Amino acid sequence: MGLATTANANGPYSKCQEACAEQSRSDECRHAPAKQQGIMTDIYLCRHGRTPLNAAGVLRGRLNPELDAIGLAEAHGLARNLKEVPFSRLVSSPLLRAVRTAAELSEATGLVAETDDRLTDRDYGRFNGALESELIGEYGSIDAAPGVESLETVTERALSVVAEAAEDSGPVALVTHCVVIRMILDALVPLSTGKAHVNPRTGSWSLIRFADGCWHPIRLDSKDMA
Repeated sequence: MGLATTANANGPYSKCQEACAEQSRSDECRHAPAKQQGIMTDIYLCRHGRTPLNAAGVLRGRLNPELDAIGLAEAHGLARNLKEVPFSRLVSSPLLRAVRTAAELSEATGLVAETDDRLTDRDYGRFNGALESELIGEYGSIDAAPGVESLETVTERALSVVAEAAEDSGPVALVTHCVVIRMILDALVPLSTGKAHVNPRTGSWSLIRFADGCWHPIRLDSKDMA
């Protein structure tokens, strides 16, 4: 089940909620939409279904595999779970695994899916298709490997999409990739522990909401009905 975030005072989001309250009072939320007065915006961060490369444990990056049989079922399940949400826009990474997942959402909601290059997966350069474990073994971390797109760049482009989506009149679905979703969550609804968010599962959705002057996590890594 997804993580509902009606957290208690000692829960992992307590410091985030305190920070949001302070930002709301000071009207200085760093990632607030431009038209924030009285606004409430829901953004659904949807991860694409599984591919054969996910199953193999390699870095997908800019490679363009199709969904496998499990991934197709996950995409269908995602669409079923979100079909009652009154989305105003549906925006997808241009990579095939996201486009195929968005197509299921499009059929369920009647919306035409847009694509946006800023939602594409992290570029691992010559390591696209490499085993993650081997890359870490050789360089100590993925971030230290030469030619890999920085997480700062991924975060910057992803947040620019969220900022634009937050100006919309209704809920917006963004169909994208694991690292993109994780960077958005780390930037907008950071854990009080200082740790990074866990990787969302393929075919899952996370809901963040802008309200009272700041972003709030509503449900994370869910495969339940919205």
